[in-house]
Amino acid sequence: MKTRLADLLAELGEGALLPPERELAERFGVSRVTLRQAVGELVLEGKVLRRQGRGTYVAPPKLVQPLALFSYSAGMRRQGVRPGRDIISLEHLAADESLAVELHIPAGDPVVHLERVLLADGERIGLESIYLSGKRFPTVADVLDPDTSLHTCLEQFGVVFAEAEELVETVLATPREALLIGTNPALPMLLLHRVSYDPDGVPIERARSLYRGDRFSFMTKMRVDGQT
Repeated sequence: MKTRLADLLAELGEGALLPPERELAERFGVSRVTLRQAVGELVLEGKVLRRQGRGTYVAPPKLVQPLALFSYSAGMRRQGVRPGRDIISLEHLAADESLAVELHIPAGDPVVHLERVLLADGERIGLESIYLSGKRFPTVADVLDPDTSLHTCLEQFGVVFAEAEELVETVLATPREALLIGTNPALPMLLLHRVSYDPDGVPIERARSLYRGDRFSFMTKMRVDGQT
């Protein structure tokens, strides 16, 4: 059933509205239950998009972000996509013990917490939460430009991004996260944890980025080192 639906999607093309459920069930000679299951699987795979009250559409190709020291903005522009961000909050907090360990600062030290919705050509696709040392970046709130990547803003402090540790896992969004991103809480999300370092091995940021699994994927290049 999915294969036949996939052929139909290719025939219709990106952005096309799928025919009504009853019409598709009759066309393929299957029950509506079977059809719903197949369409639901395609939704999870990001092949089609359901829009409440408007129908089901053929989805555009997934966005691909390199697992590398590219900023989100650079990764989007490489694909011809216009990046954007909506700032949800910018606050000053005291570092708890876990955050202090990751940023190599004493517990209780000031940190800056930035939360932003990530946009791709105006479409909400993710939610980003970043923590920075308040002592190292005391005026980051003054230089932060919503239209510029955070990496570019931090360069004003003489920061050079040298390496990062990243962990990617599949999760479900919380109700709040789903509301901010504008997605169904039942759809899988891609969660990226990252700590970035400067050339001296000092942490620059701790980031938690949540992306829509139906619209986003990650890519990395690998090679064999130390061959004899």
